[in-house]
Amino acid sequence: MFATIKNIWNDESGATAIEYGLIAALISVVAITGMNLVGTGLNTAFTGVSTELNNAVTSESTSTSTETTTETTTTE
Repeated sequence: MFATIKNIWNDESGATAIEYGLIAALISVVAITGMNLVGTGLNTAFTGVSTELNNAVTSESTSTSTETTTETTTTE
């Protein structure tokens, strides 16, 4: 009985596969965390670009309509 337990305790077959599995899991966790951080940063950047473009279009359309009104008033 004790010999069987000792053999099981000292058996190292499969240890390498488990180590590779743990390394792969660690790499996956690091990759997922990094991608989340990059994704959040990109989302913030593109939101800022979108806001600036919307503001530029809004201000351009406002100034164009004001100029058109002024030109129409001036030519009459």
